[in-house]
Amino acid sequence: MRGTGRVPHPSRGLPPLVLMDNRDAVSAFLRSRRDRITPDQAGLPAYGQRRVPGLRRGEVATLAGVSVEYYTRLERGNLKGVSDSVLDALSKALRLDDTERIYLYDLARAAGPAPRARARQREVGPKVRPSVARIVEGMPGLPAYVMNNRLDALTANSLGRALYSEVYADPTCGANVARFAFLNPAARRFYVDWERMARFAVGALRVEAGKNPYDRELSNLIGELSTRSDSFRVLWGSHDVHVFRDSTKRLRHPVVGDLELDQETMSLPDESGLSVVVYSAPPATAAEDALKLLANWSATTGPERDAISESRL
Repeated sequence: MRGTGRVPHPSRGLPPLVLMDNRDAVSAFLRSRRDRITPDQAGLPAYGQRRVPGLRRGEVATLAGVSVEYYTRLERGNLKGVSDSVLDALSKALRLDDTERIYLYDLARAAGPAPRARARQREVGPKVRPSVARIVEGMPGLPAYVMNNRLDALTANSLGRALYSEVYADPTCGANVARFAFLNPAARRFYVDWERMARFAVGALRVEAGKNPYDRELSNLIGELSTRSDSFRVLWGSHDVHVFRDSTKRLRHPVVGDLELDQETMSLPDESGLSVVVYSAPPATAAEDALKLLANWSATTGPERDAISESRL
């Protein structure tokens, strides 16, 4: 599992989902946020029969302090040259949370000239620094792995590979958590809270698509999942965004059974877009005992399993 996580998979024959022109994403996001707010929530009177589920364009324009014509231009997907003050006003008018506000800023930045050098760098993909790999390997009692912006597990320690043994056992997912979640039926058993995990995964990919619309591999992944998974396509259409931070992950492992683990996702302080994901269990809990049992299983079967995983990557 120390490779790049790239294996041949069915998406190679699929047309990529082009993200480079983000006007459709901008338009759909603003409409979806407008539709979820009622006049009462916005402190506005609701006169007459309403044909929209949430606020009207004119009401958003009033709340943001811009003209209806200007807001209409924005909602049609044109964020070129929009000032930070207008983006802040829109964020307040649409009651965006921190993740959604950052996403709106990313969409506005992506509406500018194409950052070609950065785009090419994203195409190649960042490498895991040896020092980061050593840190992950140096936590033998905790499952840990390094994840990129496309939810690929680039490298993992022995316990991390054991915890996600079903992911690595599937040669078509390429050690990608989103592919496993949406394309492998076993994922709905492995993730006890599959619906929650699926929403988080789609939301994280949505954030990255707004931030890096020139990432061809990300575009291919989203196109593949949209083509092959009805569940992904529905969730993608909601335009919800998410950033992985701390959470509780409930898993049903085929060897040690149910585990409830604390997850910490720590972004590396550079431009790589990589994060270190670490799981832990509170002391004196069934989950801690299960992790110890998993470590013992990994120690007895690890070399054979790792050899299989390496041959697939």
